[in-house]
Amino acid sequence: MSQFFQIHPQNPQLRLIRQAVEMVRQGAVIVYPTDSAYALGCHLDDKKALERIQRIRQVDAKHNFTLMCRDLSEIATYAKVDNVSYRLLNHNTPGAYTFILPATREVPRRLQHPKRRTIGLRIPDHPVTQALLSELGEPLMSTTLIMPGEEMPLTEPYEIRERLEHHVDLVIDGGHCGIEPTTVIDLTSGLPEIARVGRGDTSPFAKD
Repeated sequence: MSQFFQIHPQNPQLRLIRQAVEMVRQGAVIVYPTDSAYALGCHLDDKKALERIQRIRQVDAKHNFTLMCRDLSEIATYAKVDNVSYRLLNHNTPGAYTFILPATREVPRRLQHPKRRTIGLRIPDHPVTQALLSELGEPLMSTTLIMPGEEMPLTEPYEIRERLEHHVDLVIDGGHCGIEPTTVIDLTSGLPEIARVGRGDTSPFAKD
C-alpha cells in the first residue's frame, strides 16, 4: 500500500520532502507533480525501481526516460552541451521543456537512446519538484504518468492513489498540474529541432 503525502504546491513542507527523498534513496517508486503533468520517478542508479516503472507503463527497455535536473550545472554533468545549446537552455529553463542532448559517460547505458546515445533532460518549474531535487542532490529518473492504452496523463492524486496504491510506494498530492506533456527540443545537431509540441512555448526555437 502506497503512502500519500499532501504537499503544498507553492510552499512545500520540508519534513515531507525529506521523507519522500529518503524513500527514493531506499528504492522507492514515487508519483510527483511537475510543471506539465504528474510523473513517475525513482533514483537514477536503481535498476529495480526502473524496471517497476517499465512494468507500470508497460514499456520496454527502448523507452526513453528523462532526467529531472535542478539546474544547468547538473545538466552539464549528464549531457554534452555546446555554446549554442547552453544559451538556449539558459534562456528557457526552468520550464516545461525536455531537451534531447548527447549523453556523457555519467549516464547509465540503459537510460540512453540505444542507437543515438542521447538523453532527455529537463529543469522543471514547479516548487515541489525543485524541492525534491534540491534535497536529493542529483537528478530523478522520470517519465510522464500515462497508463497503458491511455493517451492523457493521470491528473487526480486520489485517482492515482486508487489505481497505483499497490504499484508505487508514494503518491505526492501537489494539486492540479495540467495534462499537457513537455515540449521536446532536440539539440543533438547543434540547432534546435522541435520533436514534440507540448506545454512549453515553441517560439524561442522556431526557425526564421
